[in-house]
Amino acid sequence: MPSQTEPLPHLDFHPLTPERWPDLETLFGPRGACGGCWCMWWRLKRSEFEKQKGEGNRKALKKLVDSGEVPGLLAYADGQPIAWCSVGPRESYPVLERSRILKRVDHKPVWSVVCFVVAKSYRHKGVSMALLEAAVAYAQEQGARIVEGYPVEPKKANMPDVFAYHGLASTFRKVGFTEVARRSETRPIMRYFIRE
Repeated sequence: MPSQTEPLPHLDFHPLTPERWPDLETLFGPRGACGGCWCMWWRLKRSEFEKQKGEGNRKALKKLVDSGEVPGLLAYADGQPIAWCSVGPRESYPVLERSRILKRVDHKPVWSVVCFVVAKSYRHKGVSMALLEAAVAYAQEQGARIVEGYPVEPKKANMPDVFAYHGLASTFRKVGFTEVARRSETRPIMRYFIRE
């Protein structure tokens, strides 16, 4: 694994398809990335999420992948899965619709980037930025004209990595996203506008 001073190795990005499911399981580990989430936080009512936390969420995401839906991208370094980004049409994430802070800005169709998981030894090396760029490119390939993100704007310089799963606003800005709304001090809504 690279050290803090080593440059980031070449990364490959692939949509999560059924044949890549074992790679996601490897990356997420037995805890499902973060406390049994399995990237279902934005897809389920809170009561349902809590009820099936862990194995139930794993099965729910697997069923989604097996149905042919692509819920996000995996990043690979030297053939090993090292990071994940959940990206899809905003309608894929019903919790966004119920959020007071992240409710729709307008009625334009958007694709949403809702979370990142980066293997511990690859954090703070630019992986999230490369993955976000890949997510924008993937959304564009699927016909998206606007990609939206809901990153964190931390109040303090040092924020624990575990709380950065939405991505950092600074990373989104570096990729070319601009802020379009802010209903909370620490949670801007940011958009990337794809030129035709």
